Amino acid sequence: MFEPPEPSPAVAARAFIAFADVGAWRARQADITRRAAAGRRAGPAVRQHHVIERTIDRLARGTAPPGPAEACLARLAAETVALASCLTPAGKTRLQEAVAAALSGDATLVPLFHLLRTAARHRAHGFAVRFAGFEDGASFDLLLQRDNAEAEVVCDVVSAEQGRLLQRAAWLRLADRIDPDLQTWLAAHPGRYLLKMTLPEGLADAADGICLAGLHARIRDMLCRSARTQHDAAVVLRLDPLLLAGAQADPADMQTLLRREFGPETQLAAIAAENGLCVVAARAGREDEVAGAIRRRMAMLAPSRLSGTRPGILAMFVEDTDRAEWRGLRERLELEGEARQFLAHPDARQVVAVTCTSRLELFGLAPPDAAEDGELRFRNPSHPAAKLPALAPAVLSSV
Repeated sequence: MFEPPEPSPAVAARAFIAFADVGAWRARQADITRRAAAGRRAGPAVRQHHVIERTIDRLARGTAPPGPAEACLARLAAETVALASCLTPAGKTRLQEAVAAALSGDATLVPLFHLLRTAARHRAHGFAVRFAGFEDGASFDLLLQRDNAEAEVVCDVVSAEQGRLLQRAAWLRLADRIDPDLQTWLAAHPGRYLLKMTLPEGLADAADGICLAGLHARIRDMLCRSARTQHDAAVVLRLDPLLLAGAQADPADMQTLLRREFGPETQLAAIAAENGLCVVAARAGREDEVAGAIRRRMAMLAPSRLSGTRPGILAMFVEDTDRAEWRGLRERLELEGEARQFLAHPDARQVVAVTCTSRLELFGLAPPDAAEDGELRFRNPSHPAAKLPALAPAVLSSV
């Protein structure tokens, strides 16, 4: 049985980098550094997106104090290396391929670490865990066994961006692009302003909504013409004096004031110049549907990844959320509502339970920011295995 070791964080990080290949790791760090220089707003988002890789690198160099989050990541890095030594040659090759894929392009180590954390949680609950995806090339990731009962686990990552018309990554890039234009405009028009954008079709880098480059061009044109409005079916732009209680507040405080005014789903940017300030506020044509995107993803996974010969568990990792959004999804019961709607659908006939986690649980944060017991879990009461005592620790609803 696979039993992970507990080396020091620095030793675990160095061993992981060696397993990933030192040359490839250095190239990856250089690539993250290059992309993080893309803009004042988009750059920090890139660094946050790749925080696991950056933390492991700092641990290996001895420049990251091993706090609770760092300890969690170091433990998962150590488990990766230990798992490799326990797998068959074919399984080890698949694991190496998974690590290499995680260190390329826009990918991250989140899917791999989510899988390892899920396995560790089930081991702690008394299950024997087989990494069937690596060992056997199975469509599912883990095979659980306990008291003659078995269950398949699919570990998947879904981005909250899939439920947003106005994507945050695209918004940050837009804010960086219009910053110089608004700086120039403010130099000629001192004062405090609010640029409101209503984007009925949303905003994305590709064709799923109004194009980022096209919207930037329209804003620049409006500023060059000294126009205060521009609108059509795809976008409504309006530039007005900033008339808001507390409008003379520091730029750092403006976003808090505007967040209260326009709501949590509004995307905001404060662009300050020597003689003025322009706060940019954008909203899409509908509310975010993050929980709905998770339900749609589960409906796709169940028939394609589960074999149908055993009870199935979908372990969903919700990426690209912040603390407030993740807490809101739980407290407003949006995740529970969509999960139970999915479990009542014929697509879920193979699924005995679904779980939901985020980076907050992966990093070992405590409630109320993170979910109680490290995950949200919802049982499918209509599944024949739902009441098996042997599967109870993995399937009983947590709320």
